[in-house]
Parts: sequence; structure tokens; C-alpha cells
Amino acid sequence: MTPTLVRHHRYADSSAPVDTGTRARDWAEIQERMLAPLYEAVYARLEVGAGTRMLSLGCGSGLALLIAASRGARVTGVDTDRDRLALARERLAAEPGQDTGRAGLRARLAESVPAAAPDGEAPYNLLTAFQPIGCTAGDSEGLAPALASAMPLAVRGATVVLAGWGPPERCATAPVLRVAARLTESARAPRSGSGWRSALRDDLEEVAARAGLKPDGSGRVSCPFGYADVDSAVRGLLSTGLFDTAIRATDRTQVEKEVAEAMHPHLRPDGTVWMPNVFRYLVCVT
Repeated sequence: MTPTLVRHHRYADSSAPVDTGTRARDWAEIQERMLAPLYEAVYARLEVGAGTRMLSLGCGSGLALLIAASRGARVTGVDTDRDRLALARERLAAEPGQDTGRAGLRARLAESVPAAAPDGEAPYNLLTAFQPIGCTAGDSEGLAPALASAMPLAVRGATVVLAGWGPPERCATAPVLRVAARLTESARAPRSGSGWRSALRDDLEEVAARAGLKPDGSGRVSCPFGYADVDSAVRGLLSTGLFDTAIRATDRTQVEKEVAEAMHPHLRPDGTVWMPNVFRYLVCVT
């Protein structure tokens, strides 16, 4: 599940407005797989398997769920992005509110944290929040409340996993992400609290403390961002939502152009783009 290069995507006009469905598919087809090494490292460390009942906050289009389910876990995914959630449903062949799936995969998907664990099932023993924090100001603000709403559904002593960007000097993508802050500031847009910032050493620990969690170990994982070409790289990175403020402050065409230029140091002779990154995860207990 670790390949990071994707097929080349051709579009009639890459600067044309992109609807949310297209962006969600860019995320699912191009960008989401970049975090597969993180998911796999966490699952291996925690020995995720048939006895695991996992609730994933911010599950995106379901890749982390799919990997866990393939290891035998029973999974529930929550995401407020309906388009990404629809793609997760396609991946897991699950209908809303049902436990169905191909090849024995069992999954539940919802737009908000469920009020209770599935009928007839034990509470969750693993909560995950794999959407990395630590690259934009305020990107962790909603995480502690989300964890607070999810923890009553978990057993006492359940494992909770948080994820974040590693040190900027270990993340080749960091200078590319700075494009968003620079364009926003140059346009003198109203401050929205979503500008780029360097990851801090204790970002994850601070979230854990606010949520009342006890840290129980951590790790770092290499997650290189690899793309078949610059066009795929631009579409993948814009699908993250990290450039939305810059697009509103300027326009999408300018953001695409400057993001592509920022990736030139990582363009290889064969036309592919390769950006080594390190992500960090924190294991906690409730």
C-alpha cells in the first residue's frame, strides 16, 4: 500500500474552477496515499487486527480505514467532507449506517461522531486522528473537542493516535506550503488564522493535554510525496485545502503557478516530483 507515484492526469484547463467533488477525487487518487506509510507504521506498532474496533476522526476518502479493515479490524470513519466520505463509501462498499463490505470488510461511515457504538458491539478500543496538524495556525483547535466527543464511545484505557508534520527541516514540502502564507499576506487578506507555520515539537502533546489523554509513546515515519509530474503534484497539494485561503486572497491560477515553481528543486530528470517528508505520531491512552 506504499506506492506514491500516480498516473499522469490530463485536464482541459487546469486553472478552471474546481468543484468539491473533483477536489475530493484528486485527494483520493493523488494525495491521500502519501500518508499510507504512516498508517501502516501505526497499525504495525499497535498490532491492529481482528480484535481492533477503530473509530477514525477525519477519515477522508477511507484509505486508512481500508488498510485497517484489511488487517481484520472493524472500522468506523467520520468526516465532515461529504464528497470524501462518498469516495470512502465506494472504497469500502458500505452503505450509510450499514456494516457491509466486499471481501469481508466491515465499515461504518458518518458525517459526525456517532452517539453510541454500533448495536451489539463492544466500545471502540482505538481512536485515530490521522489528519496531520502542525503546518497551519490553528489547525489543531477542533481536534480536542472532537476527541472529547469520541472518547465516551471507547473502552477505558483505549488507545488514541494523533498525527502531525515533522520538523520543517525534515519536510521538503514545507517551502511549498509557505507559498500559501506568502500569497495571502501579499494580498493583504483579512487574517483568518490559517496561515502556514512551522511545526512545533510539542504540538501533539498539547492536544493530548487539552483532551485529557496520557501520552504513551511516539514515532516518526518517512512519508515522501511522490508525483508522476508537476501537474499531478499541484492538483494533489491543492486538494488538501491548505491553499484555500491563498486562492481566495488571489486566484487559483496564480496559486497553481507559484506552487509549481516552488516544486522545481524537487523535479527529477524523468519529470517526476519527489519530496521527502517526515511525519510524527503520538500514541496516548484514555
